[in-house]
Amino acid sequence: MSNTAIILGAGSGTRMKSDKNKMLLEISGKTVIERSVEAFLPLREIDEIIVTAREEELDTYISLLDYEKVTFVIGGATRQESVKNAVETVDEADYIIIHDGARPFIKKENILSTLKAAGEYGAAAVGTPVKDTIKVIDENGFVIETPERSTLFAVQTPQVFSLELYKKAMKKAEEDKMNFTDDCQLIEYLGEKVKMVSGSYSNIKITTPDDIALAENIIRSEKL
Repeated sequence: MSNTAIILGAGSGTRMKSDKNKMLLEISGKTVIERSVEAFLPLREIDEIIVTAREEELDTYISLLDYEKVTFVIGGATRQESVKNAVETVDEADYIIIHDGARPFIKKENILSTLKAAGEYGAAAVGTPVKDTIKVIDENGFVIETPERSTLFAVQTPQVFSLELYKKAMKKAEEDKMNFTDDCQLIEYLGEKVKMVSGSYSNIKITTPDDIALAENIIRSEKL
């Protein structure tokens, strides 16, 4: 079985309020994108790693991630386009593992458990049970529904799909002019099911300045 990991590193990161791409911010002496990619490098189950990058940062990424297993593609204007650009370079793979470059603390066991679930069900994603009570509101800000918390998961990445299934879902989304911010949504839109796998609360996404301090705490507490 052949598996290709796609690490998304071409986002703008406007919420970080920094002149620098958040992927290039350092956490304890190592950039976010390095930590994310290096989580996948030792895994023999991963045959290839494709990193999406903005064109103006491509040389920097190549310098930081100088590994035989890693190749690069230019990202698109949206997440969906970036994944498409990467998928179109995959010559041969049974499964693709899509991961946010801004999630530098993904654990080996969570990658492998999600890959195993995808091998059984065709599509799987890692996530965590929601801790808070969630309210659905209307356009005026009034509560209209309180979903049962036990049925709610906060989805993370990696999200793993049969390459054949993902290409089919990608084609339908393009034909219907749909643009999704979550890869599972493509599969759901196709009418297929995605298996949810329990992950770790430390698998945070670096999005705002507060997340950098949280990331430093994770490194100290987990001795990463």
